[in-house]
Amino acid sequence: MSVDLVGFVGVALLAYLVPGPDFLVIVRASVRRRALGRAAALGAQTGLCVHMCAAVLGLSVLATRFAYAFTVIKLLGAAYLVYLGVRAMLDARRMPRREDGPRCATDRRSSFLQGFVTNALNPKAALFFLSVLPQFVDRDGPPAGQILLLGVADIVLGIGYWLALVTVAARPRSVLERPAWRRRWERITGGLLIAIGFGVAATE
Repeated sequence: MSVDLVGFVGVALLAYLVPGPDFLVIVRASVRRRALGRAAALGAQTGLCVHMCAAVLGLSVLATRFAYAFTVIKLLGAAYLVYLGVRAMLDARRMPRREDGPRCATDRRSSFLQGFVTNALNPKAALFFLSVLPQFVDRDGPPAGQILLLGVADIVLGIGYWLALVTVAARPRSVLERPAWRRRWERITGGLLIAIGFGVAATE
């Protein structure tokens, strides 16, 4: 069995460098607090585990054979992004002042859940495991074990990339603590989330 691990890592890294819903959710959480960005990043990679398990079990192939199942996943993901965008807009209007006290754990759970759901309902992640990943699998070897190996490599690579992004994205926090800038930031990210949500829904 010969898995093209080096080639796969290169392609996977390029996929991470292209901003998508995960990127925006993690950056938005990181700007609020670094711990929240880390929670969102771990949530996103946990959601990626869903796609990996589905690929290993062959569920991804089954979903593509039934177009309505893939469409449902896509629309659910799009609706969730729009929901997050609307929430951001409402937060901009109310502009709550969150402290590092009792609500910190609750905020981390919320950020983790946002990252998880965003990735688990991301049709592009499912397509990556279905169409891109198999190109690096040795056809003469057992596919499940190879998919698992490449999937774990993808998840570990993503954790490193997201944590580096969190460190960079958390730096402007002192600026965004100002109420006016915080409102603008929530409106911008909210608008982007809504736009991405409608874009996902419109794709075929």
